[in-house]
Amino acid sequence: MARAGAPRSPGPEPPRRRGRQRYVEKDGRCNVQQGNVREPGRYLTDLFTTLADLQWRLSLLFFVLAYALTWLFFGAIWWLVAYGRGDLEHLGDAAWTPCVNNLNGFVAAFLFSIETETTIGYGHRVITDQCPEGIALLLLQAILGSMVNAFMVGCMFVKISQPNKRAATLVFSSHAVVSLRDGRLCLMFRVGDLRSSHIVEASIRAKLIRSRQTLEGEFIPLHQTDLSVGFDTGDDRLFLVSPLVISHEIDAASPFWEASRRALERDDFEIVVILEGMVEATGMTCQARSSYLVDEVLWGHRFTSVLTLEDGFYEVDYASFHQTFEVPTPSCSARELAEAAARLDAHLYWSIPSRLDEKVEEEGAGEGAGGEAGADKEQNGCLPPPESESKV
Repeated sequence: MARAGAPRSPGPEPPRRRGRQRYVEKDGRCNVQQGNVREPGRYLTDLFTTLADLQWRLSLLFFVLAYALTWLFFGAIWWLVAYGRGDLEHLGDAAWTPCVNNLNGFVAAFLFSIETETTIGYGHRVITDQCPEGIALLLLQAILGSMVNAFMVGCMFVKISQPNKRAATLVFSSHAVVSLRDGRLCLMFRVGDLRSSHIVEASIRAKLIRSRQTLEGEFIPLHQTDLSVGFDTGDDRLFLVSPLVISHEIDAASPFWEASRRALERDDFEIVVILEGMVEATGMTCQARSSYLVDEVLWGHRFTSVLTLEDGFYEVDYASFHQTFEVPTPSCSARELAEAAARLDAHLYWSIPSRLDEKVEEEGAGEGAGGEAGADKEQNGCLPPPESESKV
């Protein structure tokens, strides 16, 4: 027998629930990698988008290599022209007219290529009018150099102005909550914009990601189901000036219609929320994403208010943006709650007329015991009997 006060031996640990692999990370990155692509050449058909989608270090590397290789390529051609004409063999001959003055080696040819493509023109090296092949090469390098400049500057501009950077200042609450709103269970989350420049024509969507099996036995690993957040009523179009609480009413069309608190905690799903709109400063479309796993859905909670009225303006306290507090919420499913409310309404509907009838019957019995004086009055909502019958 163990001694009193001795520490109890730890029992077997409860089985830990295996963490679900996110489909969309909290910062909006999609956790999907494309593998075994049989036709990688498809990426080259849209080279501009491919370069814009590269990481910054790869984009900068490609940017440097594009110019450096172009300069080296045309520098080598200028050196070959000078070598083929014999200019390198008559460097000190004043009577010889070279293709390019003062081009005495490969380094000089490389520098002349840079000056030609960038239109610097220091004036030390210059092409002469006695070299038709040099004139043709000059025109070719000028045209191709302009194309390389336009392509690379365009890629860098798109890379810098990508609207996904704007999504970094669009925030979602760290948790979603389930509580009552106007007597109905609702799944809610909060969105906010940290910038003073607003998102124009903002709209919100929500997707339920959950594996399912069809009646025919087909297994769909990541089935997507729409969660209504006000598409029919227009509530999905947001005026996102201050943080808003987005609500999904759990009704008969909701996939959570029969989910109670305990069933929801045992379920395995992911809710992906997508906020879209145009950046007011640039007019480009921006999309921000986030997701909520089962462990990040709090039953019986409500969001803390973050909006206060100050002297002449409203102030948003983002320190309380993710905070929630507990509220009384039934643990049953929305279907059971609706059925209970329907039974209560039916009970009131039938009980009120029954009580009125009982009251009328009691009043009628009292009037009958009072004699003939009460015979002329209405009894139980009926007309008094005719005079002939009362005389009898």
